[in-house]
Amino acid sequence: MKKPGKLTIRDIAQAAGVSPATVSLVLNGKGEISGITRARVLEAVASLNYVPRASRSSAEPGETLRFLKIAKHGHTVNRDHSVFISDYIDGMSAEATRRNYTLEVVSFDGQPISAIAESLAGAPISGVIALGTELTETDIRMIQGLGLPTVFIDTFYDVLDANFVDMNNEDAVHKVVSRFQMQGFERIGFVASHVDTTNFRLRREAFFKTMARLGLAVREADILSVESTYEGAYLDTRALLAEGLDLAPCYFCTNDIIAYGFIRALREHGLSIPQDVAIIGFDNLPQSTTMEPGLTTIDVSKRKIGYLAVTVLDDLIAAPEPQPPVKILVGAELVLRTSHAPGSTTPARARARIRQPAQ
Repeated sequence: MKKPGKLTIRDIAQAAGVSPATVSLVLNGKGEISGITRARVLEAVASLNYVPRASRSSAEPGETLRFLKIAKHGHTVNRDHSVFISDYIDGMSAEATRRNYTLEVVSFDGQPISAIAESLAGAPISGVIALGTELTETDIRMIQGLGLPTVFIDTFYDVLDANFVDMNNEDAVHKVVSRFQMQGFERIGFVASHVDTTNFRLRREAFFKTMARLGLAVREADILSVESTYEGAYLDTRALLAEGLDLAPCYFCTNDIIAYGFIRALREHGLSIPQDVAIIGFDNLPQSTTMEPGLTTIDVSKRKIGYLAVTVLDDLIAAPEPQPPVKILVGAELVLRTSHAPGSTTPARARARIRQPAQ
């Protein structure tokens, strides 16, 4: 038998020979439950010394949620992406305040996950929201195993028993490829990254899936792989161009930072955007609006993700018993600017210009 305090509604249901839903209705004084059944449930509660956790609609004053801003290697969580991290925090902070929580932000740069886990052991907090951008499945299992109510944002695993709030990468990539197809492009390239993050992997998988769904062929040579930082993407693209890369007429870049480095290298090589190469990014960072030409890109509300993370976490904290994993995907919007407009340069002329090494 479980110790008092470790019991759940399922234990009471088993002892009383009823469903967990019936136990819940009895304990909350709801539903049309017969007197005999109600008595049986209450007898089981008394015999097992079960003390139900009080439900509440908001946190008690002083309860704290901790947001873990984790940068394991810094290839994707760095100052280039500080804006969307701030948007996550804005969404979390507003909803935490509304629900009577205090939000605490703790940053970890380059520290092992074991150190992060140790920092949570015995911490005076009610729950955790972790930035999962650079976390592996093993990392998530380690944090999840601490037993604290936890929600991971900016990452997603279908078969992992954990709570996730992330962007819908497949929906977003479908919008990108569909836009290019609508403009008449059939040869569509993809600038991927060899940096291993879940969202990068999901976008790559979504690209191939969407191309097949729309009846478009993928050329292996049109799938490029570059570093995920601005400088790294720029240098890797320069090297590819110097080798005589046969560019596709349009590219979807894994994120805006990669798009910025990619565009810089193309321009130094004498190419124009979008006349020679049309480009669409992902993230809708502020520079995408101010650069020339403006970068067409995917926008997913980071504030919405932050808000939903707190909502899910509050439900976990308030629940009287363990809950099934919650996995939420937030839809995307394609923000149209001018970098994706159809190219005006003929294919032959473009190829001739592309293959000439930069001076």
